[in-house]
Amino acid sequence: MSEHRRREEEAMGGGNEAYGKKAFKRSRSHFRDRITADGRDGWPVEAGRYRLVVSRACPWASRAVISRRLLGLEGALSMAIADPVQDDRSWRFTLDPDGRDPVLGIRFLSEAYDRREAGHPGGVSVPAVVDVPSGKLVTNDYQQITLDLATEWTALHRPGAPELYPPKLRDEIDTVMADVYEDVNNGVYRAGFATGQEEYEAACAGVFRRLELLVPRLERQRYLVGDTITEADIRLFTTLVRFDAVYHGHFKCNRWKLTESPVLWAYARDLFQTPGFGDTVDFDHIKRHYYQVHTGINPTRIVPLGPDLSGWLTAHHREELRGRPFGDGTPPGPVPAGEEVPVPGRP
Repeated sequence: MSEHRRREEEAMGGGNEAYGKKAFKRSRSHFRDRITADGRDGWPVEAGRYRLVVSRACPWASRAVISRRLLGLEGALSMAIADPVQDDRSWRFTLDPDGRDPVLGIRFLSEAYDRREAGHPGGVSVPAVVDVPSGKLVTNDYQQITLDLATEWTALHRPGAPELYPPKLRDEIDTVMADVYEDVNNGVYRAGFATGQEEYEAACAGVFRRLELLVPRLERQRYLVGDTITEADIRLFTTLVRFDAVYHGHFKCNRWKLTESPVLWAYARDLFQTPGFGDTVDFDHIKRHYYQVHTGINPTRIVPLGPDLSGWLTAHHREELRGRPFGDGTPPGPVPAGEEVPVPGRP
């Protein structure tokens, strides 16, 4: 494996990942400028100025894809979708004609990184927001991007957009998200990339301990915090939707499958069937990325045929817990042309 590919595996998804002798550690994003309503970092919110670069394979990028759709920002913030299978030059735009992003005019996301800072540390990660006029990366701060979409881009939200980070619930949302991040979102990676038995067992145990702690909460309420969808649900969903497809087998998080946990499986299906969630999920991209890019874990690059994905559209009965998915708002409209993804079990 080349040094560049090793760095890319370590930077897969949001943030950067680093390995010690046996333990896995994700470092903070290097480019942490914010796009705000008042432009205090030099990047004001402006319709059409920025391009969100994502991979549908990446759980960290998928947070931004879901938030953008729920908030109705498709017309204000364009989106580039990278090939789920990287090569030694990083995330690439080989899904586009001539292998070049039609808006940014570049073949590799690394070009936007290099325009911002030549010789920057770490790998090239998604999600990333690029300034279209200059072609420079603005931010790859996966933790902050979605919070800013919810709170700084409000002037460009669609009518009826939900409040994903309501002020009165932020303390509770932050607490829930911190626990989910440490043990679940990042925990599956610490298990999957562990190179020692002890480290693997500790990480894997932490994943399932946290999931089991979430069950009583989700038995009595439809969503993680309050009675509407919030940022906390988005962040948990992007791990749960990948669980049986890749984390159970590829990352050895196999104490049980999501489909074997009645409460979590129903919760995940409820969100999947909510406009803005399942209609952004591409299982083909997810499976091909994990199994073909992580050659240190899967050297044969064979992509498994399973699991059966048709159950995602089965009845979940979570509406019996009441709750209002969009609060006082409304569901997003149809998926924009060119952004559709195949939905399992649906013709």
